[in-house]
Amino acid sequence: MENNSVRRNRRRGVLCAVAGGVFWGGSGVAGQYLLQQAGFTTEWLVTARLVLAGIILLALDAGEHGGDVLRVWQDRRNAWELLFFGVCGMMGVSYSYFASIRYGNAAAATVLQYLMPAMIVLYVAVRGRKWPSGLEVFCVLLALFGTFLLVTHGDWHALVIPLPALLWGLVSAVTGAIYTLAPKRLIRAWRAPLIVGWGMLIGGIAMAAVSRPALLCGEWTGTSLLAFLYLILFGSVAAFTLYLGSTKYIAPSEAGVLASVEPLTAIVLSVALLGASFGLLDVLGSASILATVVLLARQ
Repeated sequence: MENNSVRRNRRRGVLCAVAGGVFWGGSGVAGQYLLQQAGFTTEWLVTARLVLAGIILLALDAGEHGGDVLRVWQDRRNAWELLFFGVCGMMGVSYSYFASIRYGNAAAATVLQYLMPAMIVLYVAVRGRKWPSGLEVFCVLLALFGTFLLVTHGDWHALVIPLPALLWGLVSAVTGAIYTLAPKRLIRAWRAPLIVGWGMLIGGIAMAAVSRPALLCGEWTGTSLLAFLYLILFGSVAAFTLYLGSTKYIAPSEAGVLASVEPLTAIVLSVALLGASFGLLDVLGSASILATVVLLARQ
């Protein structure tokens, strides 16, 4: 009986992690439609997504844990770390990711963001003044090789994706590393939905303060409204909730590997819904980058 319960919990964890990754992958495609076809600006979309999703996550957390959502601010160290996470992590990765999509496409932007584990390896090595392990060095080189194939198709003299899309994609990998590392202590001390919710709200407010986006933006049609609602409810709130919930039943490293279905989802949906082209070299480059996620998570 106990084994059956363990298997059910494991299946639940696997399904939650995969569903979270699929929803995240779909959010990039929804964002591409809103940015490239519905005339939304990157600043407006990032602000609206972070503020609305942050409010919803905090409201859900308050409903489950009562009114202690504000207690995290009573400690000065917590407050500074939350501000850093919200601005440099959440706002940084959100803006750079959607900027890469705006200039390129969701598939390439999502794959480039998955250079994040390689960035973390380099950061940890520099900070700890310790040479990475052989596996880590191999993963970094594999990620670089995958990036080379993805953006040049093997020709040093040509870029197959626009340069701004490449640069913003690389920025999203760096800020994604900050987003991953910065809130670790806070999440251990409190809980992930609370910290992620505050990070989103702070990032959205900071984005609004910097860019001062108009109250409304883009061409609102039935399709753009559905894409926007998907981005907020499924691509943000549900994706984070499912992914974080999966770690109750399976190891975080396994959840991270399963959630890497995100770029695969972005690729399939981009080709199917937006007519994006994705050839053999794109597949090989993407597979090389995603392989580093699996290898590093196993370690």
